[in-house]
Amino acid sequence: MATSTEALISVQHLVKSYHNGAVLALNDCSIDVCRGEVVAVIGPSGSGKSTLLRSLNLLETPTSGAVYFDGVNLADPSVNIDRHRQKMGMVFQHFNLFPHKTVLQNITMAPVKLKKKTPSQAQAQAMALLERIGLSDKANEYPNMLSGGQKQRIAIVRALAMEPEVMLFDEPTSALDPEMVGEVLDLMRSLAKDGMTMAVVTHEMGFAREVADRVVFMANGAILEQGTPSQIFDAPKDPRLRDFLAKVL
Repeated sequence: MATSTEALISVQHLVKSYHNGAVLALNDCSIDVCRGEVVAVIGPSGSGKSTLLRSLNLLETPTSGAVYFDGVNLADPSVNIDRHRQKMGMVFQHFNLFPHKTVLQNITMAPVKLKKKTPSQAQAQAMALLERIGLSDKANEYPNMLSGGQKQRIAIVRALAMEPEVMLFDEPTSALDPEMVGEVLDLMRSLAKDGMTMAVVTHEMGFAREVADRVVFMANGAILEQGTPSQIFDAPKDPRLRDFLAKVL
């Protein structure tokens, strides 16, 4: 395993339990995400995938273990977690856009408040990002006027406006109608092509096979196998992984 200085994110022996240890959501998980790498996390529902992803920026506080980001242990109580979260874009299943703000306001709010950009700088950046995804004509509309796929692409752009070092995706297509999945995955593909570091919890096996540099399989709160897409999909070793792939492929 790479050391915390070699990896952008290094998770070491992470444990997350609930109800005084009665429920073990993460069981001794260790994983690195290197700069420029796309890591896809797959596994059955309830396997701990989202808990692991949410632990990367401490939306879930670990029971024990360490999460290093840029060499800093985020689990150390003395660390200013908000400052580090600004470098980590997060995209959820549900879009979490502010319904009372326009698309443009949704995108520009954090860069102005947190990165101290001027409103005109933030707007120029937001319009360039909207142009990139073909939604510049939606800048002054409200989220309830958009399709699910459009909302999710806006949510991704909103995270990109903070110029993050890594993007974390928690099943970004699972709440979408099937015909809208492709437009979100296309945007994620283009981010990967641009060299964005990404950790993606996903049910989209085609995306994991095509775009990920590494695929991680989880079950029962543990990482059971990880490797290149061809190792995971074409030559799985763990019987639980073989059983999972037989059901989803």
